[in-house]
Amino acid sequence: MYNEKMLKLAAPIYVELLTAVVAVSVIDLLWVSGLGEAAIAAVTMATTVEYFAYGLILALPTGLTVLVGRRDGVAPVTPLIRSGWLLWLAGSTAIALPCVLLREPLARLLTADAATAALAADFLLVAMAGLPIYFAQTVADGVLKGLGNARIPMRNALICNALVIALDPLFIYGLGLGVQGAALATVLARALTLAVSLKTLVRLAPRDAEGRAGAREIIGTGLPMSGDFLARAVVGLLLMEIVARFGLAAQAGYGIGLKIMLVGVMAFYALRQAAMIRTARSEETGSPLRTGLLAGVAVAAALNLVAAPAASLFTDDPEAAVSFLRWMTLYLIPFGGLIAAGGVAQASGRGSRLLAATLAGFAVQLPLAYLLSSWLGLTGVWLAMAAGTTVSLAAAPVRRAGAPGRAPDPAPRSTRTAADPRCDP
Repeated sequence: MYNEKMLKLAAPIYVELLTAVVAVSVIDLLWVSGLGEAAIAAVTMATTVEYFAYGLILALPTGLTVLVGRRDGVAPVTPLIRSGWLLWLAGSTAIALPCVLLREPLARLLTADAATAALAADFLLVAMAGLPIYFAQTVADGVLKGLGNARIPMRNALICNALVIALDPLFIYGLGLGVQGAALATVLARALTLAVSLKTLVRLAPRDAEGRAGAREIIGTGLPMSGDFLARAVVGLLLMEIVARFGLAAQAGYGIGLKIMLVGVMAFYALRQAAMIRTARSEETGSPLRTGLLAGVAVAAALNLVAAPAASLFTDDPEAAVSFLRWMTLYLIPFGGLIAAGGVAQASGRGSRLLAATLAGFAVQLPLAYLLSSWLGLTGVWLAMAAGTTVSLAAAPVRRAGAPGRAPDPAPRSTRTAADPRCDP
């Protein structure tokens, strides 16, 4: 029964993650593809910068989700939310302003082609200036998830995607703004979505007594998640450098395979957030480890079935991508268990131990990838990925099967929370 509740909570989170993390950048890429290869490269590089910026702010919404979940119906939530918005203001300024001012050096760092760098800088000017809007949405969604509501963040993501689909052609081609038009359309779509989201948040957020909430507590709770995210991003770039040694076809196949695999991997992250939310709210989670391992088996099986036809949608020579997806079976199963079980660790105050386990896996994975790739070629890289993730899972502070996940020393929830869990839009 508990796994069933977990899956019901994870389902809207999966849709939200897939649309919010993946779809917007893909939509922008599809619409600018008519402008040529330089435009495609510019948008790809600019969205990579945004991806890293998201990792820097991730500690804030994660910390809010966990702490709001722990306090809802037990202690005042209002001061916690207020501290979250103050942190959003400081964090947004500290991240967005340097990105805007340094957009041209950033663009030149990502490409040696002057024309592509100029297009990327144009995109970054608008996209980085719009980061506070994007970050504000993550804060609002983080609070709602802490209140046990995953449906509204899903709705917000779907609204944003619908707006980007409608606005992109208008700004890119109708108004003749080109690459910069894609950035403007995305920022406007996010702003309109945020307006809807804040109206809902004001309606649903508790109006409880005054209290104290430290910014350090919020950041300290969410910081391991930011560390995990950024570490994975950096390791991904290093692996790309290793794969690039085997030629353009191998690099393209790896990139295509990652995009296809991401659709399945988002299920693991949805399970992690569901486990984190339920643990923070002192609700049963069943065994996220077992659920994650089973999800890994299911995703691996599905990717093996669709590998060839899916890769063929991106390239006329899908062999490298198909081979990558086949070998990822060894990686996806332990990775599913690691990510899903990590939600309990994050919400129960063991996020730093989880991050340490992740870094230990990378400490094995990277040297092994260099070593095995010289012996087994690309197969060695894929085996190193599986080995590193298995080490992380073995070292992670995961709960045993059947053990309930709970926040430390939970207090009884109030009658209001039990009667009104705020799970409906």
